[in-house]
Amino acid sequence: MNRLVALVAGMAAITACAPDGRDVARAEDLGAIFYVATDGDDAWSGRSAKANPERTDGPFATIERARDEIRRMKANAGLPKGVIAVQILAGRYELSKPVVLTAEDSGTADSPIVYRAQRGDAVRISGGRTVGGWSLVTEPAILDRLDPVARGKVFQADLRALGVTEFGDLGLDAAAELQLWLARVDNQAEDAIGSAFASRGKTAKPRLEVFFNDLPMTLSRWPNDDFIKIQEVLGKTEISLLGTKGCKEGVFVYEGDRPRRWVAEHDAWVEGYWNRDWAMQRHKIAALDTEKRIITLEQPFHYYGYRKGQWFRGFNLLCEIDQPGEWYADRRLGILYFWPPGDIGRGRVEISMAPGLFTLTDVSHVAIRGLRFETARGTAVTIKGGQQCRVVACTFRNLGNHAVTIFEGKETGVIGCDMHGMGGGGIYLVGGDRKTLESGGHFAENNHIHHYGRWDRMYRPGIFMSGVGLRASHNLIHDAPHAAILFGGQEHLFEYNEIHNVCNESHDCGAIYAGRSWCLRGNVFQYNYLHDISGKNGGWCRGIYLDDEFSGATVRNNVFSQVMQAVFVGGGRDNLVENNVFVDCPRAFHLDARALGWAAYAVEPRLRTARETGELCGVRFKEPPFSTRYPKLATMLDDEPAKPKGNIVRCNIFWQGQGEYLRRMAQGKPIESTWWQHIEAKVLDLVRLEDNLVNVEFSVREGEQFR
Repeated sequence: MNRLVALVAGMAAITACAPDGRDVARAEDLGAIFYVATDGDDAWSGRSAKANPERTDGPFATIERARDEIRRMKANAGLPKGVIAVQILAGRYELSKPVVLTAEDSGTADSPIVYRAQRGDAVRISGGRTVGGWSLVTEPAILDRLDPVARGKVFQADLRALGVTEFGDLGLDAAAELQLWLARVDNQAEDAIGSAFASRGKTAKPRLEVFFNDLPMTLSRWPNDDFIKIQEVLGKTEISLLGTKGCKEGVFVYEGDRPRRWVAEHDAWVEGYWNRDWAMQRHKIAALDTEKRIITLEQPFHYYGYRKGQWFRGFNLLCEIDQPGEWYADRRLGILYFWPPGDIGRGRVEISMAPGLFTLTDVSHVAIRGLRFETARGTAVTIKGGQQCRVVACTFRNLGNHAVTIFEGKETGVIGCDMHGMGGGGIYLVGGDRKTLESGGHFAENNHIHHYGRWDRMYRPGIFMSGVGLRASHNLIHDAPHAAILFGGQEHLFEYNEIHNVCNESHDCGAIYAGRSWCLRGNVFQYNYLHDISGKNGGWCRGIYLDDEFSGATVRNNVFSQVMQAVFVGGGRDNLVENNVFVDCPRAFHLDARALGWAAYAVEPRLRTARETGELCGVRFKEPPFSTRYPKLATMLDDEPAKPKGNIVRCNIFWQGQGEYLRRMAQGKPIESTWWQHIEAKVLDLVRLEDNLVNVEFSVREGEQFR
């Protein structure tokens, strides 16, 4: 039980060991400093924070001008030793396109470059544009289309006067989403997932959004806070996935009569969880039969098809502006309709315009510090390649896609940032080499990520990690429709994170999720606190979800409280669950042998291919470095690979919620009378249960052991 004492001490350190950001916050020796101000001039030298009395010199007006001056300095005499600072003074800097940094904008270890806010100043880097010229809607034809409750309250503005000609995509990018779903279903592993996330930004047209007084508004929809049910599916091609039947074509009967109002809409869409509770997609309506209550969708149809009982709602409907905060843009005429939640004369309405705000390509030793990024259509900061860059103490809000994405390169991190209101996710880290197991070294540390997934509801996590040797530590992640952390790859570290109130619009998902591979080994989850996690309407979801043969993970020294299924191992091997505390978790631990049951259809072909080719899940698992780093993986094919061997559950405390389940499991008895029973029973002689406390009251006094 000494391990439990270590657990208590370790959990006390969660708040005590907050990172200090010493690599970016240490006292600095300035090599050079340039100033940028909203009242500056790019013809000036940028060497002073204020204009001189003659207004012949002073700060620059744009960040790009400061960048170019550093380029000139570097080309002429080289960078002086010390920090090269671009000091950005208070104000709002409106961008129509991102600030672009390339390899020539790199600093060095001795001469790092930082783009930062003046201490104490609020610096807003905005991709938005203010909308004015509002008038109350009076045209009879438009008033007739509006809900009666909205008449006299909806305003309109001409977006063409602002030069808006591109409104972006309303649907999810079909190619990227399909690739993502296939990765989950067909075991293309995390490389495909990482590629899907990366490709979305290249193929999709970022969408326009509306914000009022710095809050995101809602594209008109109905129901406002709920969904409509599919009553019957009418497609001709029946499909069945794990026993769940549906149809391939998007033709179905809906409940109720509300869609009668949608007939006059020329650009009506629906969004729904059409077959799986974790797979959402948007479709344009091709046909609407209000007499038979049938909706026919435009293709491409959803990969999983459609089934009875699933939920959806209509959106992008002028007729469904029925509460303050809703808006609709007529894309043909360029007219924005909006029911403001406050006085439109005193409030500020903005639309997102810029696709992004900063892009760094093959850049090293550059930091971005203390800036507020907001109101872009896509991802705010994109970093690709390079090494040892930092994004520190920034605020990200009201973005159409993600806050920060980091692809390739090495040892780049996001530290101490606040992120909320993203249409997609928070921080995306992809780095390291899975073939050689070389570490990428990227990290997300001490960030507060919340209320994200505002537009793309599923698979847009607070933190995404793919590759080798990445780290997520001391982050607070909460309030999201899907996962807090999604990951794939080897030897990542997840520690001292607090996660709560996620997965609240889905089922069969995990606050921390990965799966579908025996090879993604060496991942460690320690000193995390997961609490208050359940699925849609209180349904089932998981805390740490190691899905479909995920293996070789260590889950230790964590605290789980009121998590529906705290640690879920779906048929994997060699996972260690030790020194954790589970409080009031209906099912604290789950292990099954799915590869011997319902999942055999997918597992057996993969094992057969591995025997024939020596390659499993995209890697040469019998050869170095995999065979030397993971010797149990190298010999797996000779050790009944479909069985979930090598899992250990020891020295954990289980209080409330799970006692009988674990007792019966320890006694080698069937666990429960459900469809899982036949595969759960097969693991009873395989899993090791050692020194766990199950619903046992105990006390600790100074100098005493547990009793």
